[in-house]
Amino acid sequence: MPGERSVLFGKVRGCLYGGAVGDALGAPAEWKFPPEIRERYGEIVDLVEPWDGPSDIGKGDGRFTDDTHMTRVLSEIYTSEWKHLDPFIFAERVVPLIADEPRWLAERGQEMLLVDRLFYPEKWLLMRLRLANADPRLGGVGNMVNCGAAMYASPVGIVNACDPVNAYREGIEIFSAHQWSYGLETAAVMAACVAEAFRPAATVDSVIGVALDLAKEGTKEAIAAVTFEARWHDDWRDAIGALRDAIRPFDGSAEDGVRDRGNKTDDWAPSRRKSIEEVPVALGFLLVAKGDFEQAIFGAANYGRDNDSIAGMAGAIAGALHGDGAIRPEWITRINDANRVDLDPLAHDLTELATALQSEQLAAARVRAEDFKALEPSSRCTEQ
Repeated sequence: MPGERSVLFGKVRGCLYGGAVGDALGAPAEWKFPPEIRERYGEIVDLVEPWDGPSDIGKGDGRFTDDTHMTRVLSEIYTSEWKHLDPFIFAERVVPLIADEPRWLAERGQEMLLVDRLFYPEKWLLMRLRLANADPRLGGVGNMVNCGAAMYASPVGIVNACDPVNAYREGIEIFSAHQWSYGLETAAVMAACVAEAFRPAATVDSVIGVALDLAKEGTKEAIAAVTFEARWHDDWRDAIGALRDAIRPFDGSAEDGVRDRGNKTDDWAPSRRKSIEEVPVALGFLLVAKGDFEQAIFGAANYGRDNDSIAGMAGAIAGALHGDGAIRPEWITRINDANRVDLDPLAHDLTELATALQSEQLAAARVRAEDFKALEPSSRCTEQ
């Protein structure tokens, strides 16, 4: 139905631009801390200039980071393959897109290979899948455990719209080529949350319910702890310190996540009890904001630490929940202008793909149902 398709397009567009806006909003203050942010910007409630002042390059003025670049890469793989992905297809396609084909990187002000911009755990894709020629199903083994897969998991949720269980399954499969342990787990949970947000009756509570139903071990415990604390707050300003305190016992990174890398501890190492910080905290700010797009990303941006990823995740989920109408049109224009992109064609293609895939699944389910009905009662595989 044309009306239904336009609603879906608005949600896909909201998810893509919501993630990009959140990413760009938080980026200038990435890995700064709340007191520093207050001193520099007061509050980040709009797209702000780079941390070190006005500049035509760097993180600021609407320029997004590798989170959104990788989201675009994964979206391009989906729309090119026009089907669900497995780790082999993902591995075959992702390396050329990041390592062979230059693209405009606004924060660097030049055309360059994306792999040269990526953080080391994301460069792992090149090192393991091409240089080490690893089995894609084991590609993530040995990587630094971080949010590098979760930060671009939203396209998995888009193509599995309204089906969080399959979004989780597909996330586990394809991101095994990139991450492992709780880094892989939270990527799959992020995909499931986005998929749930597409359901017409979805709410913030239903998104968090899906996360808690599907998450395992430390990730589940971290989400439970952070969202429990979030329910005591209704203003992101008051919640910042409280959410950090709630995630701290589960956080798989060091307290100072930049200066303490390589600190000869179990930080960033595989664990059954730890979690990445970004997904639980993004869900926490969504809950504090009662699903409001702007309030959720404001909280995430002012939280500091890995705030571009937290705000990008919160923005992607809230954008899918409410559609692109929740996003200021001037922000969308600024994102496109600052990064020399237009995400609308990608949103259109992802909408068409999600519709096609669900139509195929529905048709296949009907065939299976008819086959089942045709069986003699004595031969049906049912419990007696």
